[in-house]
Amino acid sequence: MKCLKELYTSCNAVSSVVGSLLIFSITIICITVMFLYSVPMIAEMQDDAEAQKVEQAFTILDSRISKVALGESPLQTTSITLGGGSINVNGPDETEKGRMTIQIINQTDNTKEEFNCSLGTVEYIKDDRKIAYEGGGVWSNYGSKGGTIMVSPPEFHYNGVTLTLPIMTINGRSSSSGKGDIDIAVTSDNKPHILYPNVSASVLRKNPVVHDKVIVYIESQYYDAWANYADTLIYTSATVDDANETAIIEFHTTPPMGTFSLTNKIKMGQVNKSNLQPVHDFNFHFEAAESQGLNPKKYEMKATSGTKTLTYNLQKKGGANQLELYVTYMDTSVGPDYIEHWEGIEVFSIEGAQADEFSSVDLLNESFMMKYSPPTQDGADTDFSWGPSGTTSELPNVDINVSDQYALDEITQHYIKLMTKEDPIEFSLDGGSQDPMDYSTSKVTLNYDSLGNVITYLHVTQNELNAYVVN
Repeated sequence: MKCLKELYTSCNAVSSVVGSLLIFSITIICITVMFLYSVPMIAEMQDDAEAQKVEQAFTILDSRISKVALGESPLQTTSITLGGGSINVNGPDETEKGRMTIQIINQTDNTKEEFNCSLGTVEYIKDDRKIAYEGGGVWSNYGSKGGTIMVSPPEFHYNGVTLTLPIMTINGRSSSSGKGDIDIAVTSDNKPHILYPNVSASVLRKNPVVHDKVIVYIESQYYDAWANYADTLIYTSATVDDANETAIIEFHTTPPMGTFSLTNKIKMGQVNKSNLQPVHDFNFHFEAAESQGLNPKKYEMKATSGTKTLTYNLQKKGGANQLELYVTYMDTSVGPDYIEHWEGIEVFSIEGAQADEFSSVDLLNESFMMKYSPPTQDGADTDFSWGPSGTTSELPNVDINVSDQYALDEITQHYIKLMTKEDPIEFSLDGGSQDPMDYSTSKVTLNYDSLGNVITYLHVTQNELNAYVVN
């Protein structure tokens, strides 16, 4: 009896039992934590994967709608997996799901033409995630996870000369929800309504156009993505009206001129090459960004137009208070070794000290002399661009030899006329990893004799499309 009592009160071998219980408890806690955090993450990853599949399906839908609208096919269907979401065809007769208003403005005589079209949508919704076809493009709204992006670009075609706007209007009313597959069918009578040119609607709607700019207002749930897309086009700029969910897109016939804050991109339209000096102002006011001052090892301003490249290089290497200038022009269509290179005899002075340093650089300075110093290339014509007016050369037709001197104004005028023969150009400014320029306070002034109204032809049509869900 005494032995049995001692057995009950003994603590021998308790530690192994307690240890096992602790390990078991920790294991249960770890598994619970893993489930609490990993299961939602896995579910979120699955939702993202399903949304990407829907985006891919909508991209296919976009291309097939284009076939119907362009008359290549009377009927197209696209399969979409719902995955627990819903899909809706929202024609403008149901609720106004989107509208595009186009204003064509002539600033010279202050006249304006305006017309608008409803858009309609084919829209997929799951929770707060939305994917939609609207206006010829596909848009994706991430809801609480983020903003709106463009998945497939809309039907905007603008090359600086011709603007083509085939506006796609979705008609119909149908919907479906669940986890299975459904089909979206799209048909059209292939009879687009011609909005411009259309002299029967207005005598001002004719080609070639004489207007200065085109403004497109897009009222849409996806207005911010419309605006972001427009900003990627070289000839356009966009703003947003958040209160009215509207993207405002401006198509300029000529890039703006005047004095602006310095940016990494400077647009320049085609100049009138019949003018001996078409560029009136092209100067910079640089201010230092930091205490190191204006100390560029190689501040590059480069423009490319097809096979032509023009580069201005500013370097601070010959003295503490000066900037040296180098100009290089090349045209690979003539040959890879055909390079024209100029070195500044003069320098641009730097005023101030450290963070207060500034310098004025005028690329049309008539007293700033440059020396011709082309690289030695066997068989290359060292002054190939100075000749009769043509695709690869421009007046004056002169022979330039090594060490010949020309004013910076003459060099800039010559090369700008060459660069803008075919298209507008854009200078890219690059100060390297330690850019010394303060872009918020530095300025650029650009004025020139442009070719005028770059838009020659304008085409706007409304394409009526009938869409419906096939379960």
